[in-house]
Amino acid sequence: MSDEQRPPASPEPGGGAAGGGATAGGASAGGASGGPERHGPEPGPIQFFGTTWVHHDGGYGLRRAGVAVGSLALAAAGAVVLRFAFQGLEIADVGPFVGILVVAGFAICSALAFRRTWDGFVRRRDPAAESAADRSAQSLMFIGFIGSLLAYFCRSLVEAPGERLHRAEYTAARARHERRRGARTGNPAARKPRAKRRR
Repeated sequence: MSDEQRPPASPEPGGGAAGGGATAGGASAGGASGGPERHGPEPGPIQFFGTTWVHHDGGYGLRRAGVAVGSLALAAAGAVVLRFAFQGLEIADVGPFVGILVVAGFAICSALAFRRTWDGFVRRRDPAAESAADRSAQSLMFIGFIGSLLAYFCRSLVEAPGERLHRAEYTAARARHERRRGARTGNPAARKPRAKRRR
């Protein structure tokens, strides 16, 4: 039993610097070896990309190409399905007025879905006002799914959809973390004169 108790006792000092420092006050102990990447805030994953957007590694370019091609292919398939539905209305002979209303409805819903999806890539919505707006916009997003897919396609040509927003939030979180860490650590050179004055 004594041999079994020794192995877990030896990794504890190293584990406190590597694992415990990330959650508690071990940032100063492990900051020199692990760097601020391990002990600072973690980047949030993006759908289809994970955390590859941080350093553009792990097949980031291939993922962007896959999202662009996939979203465009799905939008084209959706357009074909809508074309068949419109042909069904023509066969049913519902009249040109109903056909115009259907086309205009899909076009407006697609435009609204495109705008809403695009805005979600560049700014974070207010959670308080989002709950009521989400319920009313779900049907519009469902009808205008082609616009949402086109927004994914256009955005993936520039970056991972939502990368700019995630990077801005990650940079701000890192800056706040560094300020808090600097405030906790302080400047040892500036603390000595204060200690002498108190004495």
